[in-house]
Amino acid sequence: MLSVLDQSPIRRGGTPRDAINETLRLAEVCDRLGYRRYWLAEHHNSGGLACASPEVLIPMVAARTQQIRVGSGGVMLSHYSPLKVAETFRMLEALHPGRIDLGIGRAPGSDGRTARALAHGPGALGIEHYPEQLADLYGFLTDDFPRNHPFHGIHAMPAGPEMPEIWLLGSTAESASLAAHFGWAFSFAQFISPEGGEGMIRAYKRHFKPSPLLAEPRASIGVSVTCADTEEEAERLCWSRWYWRATALGGGRGGVPPVEEALAYSYTEQEREYIEYMRRLSIHGTPEQVKARLLALGEAYGVDEFVVVTITHDFAARVHSYELLAEAFGLSAPVPPSPFPQS
Repeated sequence: MLSVLDQSPIRRGGTPRDAINETLRLAEVCDRLGYRRYWLAEHHNSGGLACASPEVLIPMVAARTQQIRVGSGGVMLSHYSPLKVAETFRMLEALHPGRIDLGIGRAPGSDGRTARALAHGPGALGIEHYPEQLADLYGFLTDDFPRNHPFHGIHAMPAGPEMPEIWLLGSTAESASLAAHFGWAFSFAQFISPEGGEGMIRAYKRHFKPSPLLAEPRASIGVSVTCADTEEEAERLCWSRWYWRATALGGGRGGVPPVEEALAYSYTEQEREYIEYMRRLSIHGTPEQVKARLLALGEAYGVDEFVVVTITHDFAARVHSYELLAEAFGLSAPVPPSPFPQS
């Protein structure tokens, strides 16, 4: 099963508005191609990633698509009130019933100073309260607080039996443990930090406690994928992201640069070492090569759903990568000509 994580990357020479419009256009393509989910990431104070409010973008994507599930990948709960998050996603579920995912993350999605600004104000909680926030979010979503709980009797609106599908996102053993404890689905961010991922998912499944939301464990992995007509072209396209992440542009401070700039840059030894690390982590190549690597990863991790993030400077190449991948996995008919001519 194939799904999408869209970080709304800003291309060098483009604007944040361009990036958001490209997210909407890509979502329409992925809906037509048969992808299962379309998750929108949350990043703050970034010059390279445009979406700071997935809860605002989700209804725009859902309104432009027909079948694909739409959700957050994820909401950084440590910044927010669990009641407010519950009510926001209950509203989204009411507007688009049966199509909304609530993916929750612990990472700040920003630098430390920005994280403090997001949490500023009376009642702000430290990260050590994250498990308690998860429990409160579950209580508000399900309207199921114990009678002695201080929030018992507070109802997240709009009320009703329908609720979004909950996923816990992360790349640490703590996230996997919390997902198992609460009985939620778990998506492991392999593209961020793969070390120990197979063991984390095995532990998640072993310790999973069935909940009213999920009777059996459900897991997926987030993967970085670049698919092209040839292996050489796929690797060439990857250089924009590798250069962007490895240099002073890293951390998303500047827009995703063109391939030509990335190839012409004089890298330090440390930057080359990091690029080699990303090269090993990245899944890129022809559709057949990418499919084979994903299936091998799925077997190693014991999952059958891949949440694919693709970042290229050229938007048409990004669209084409998702088209080729969908065709390789039999999600759609043979790829039609792209509506976005490649530069």
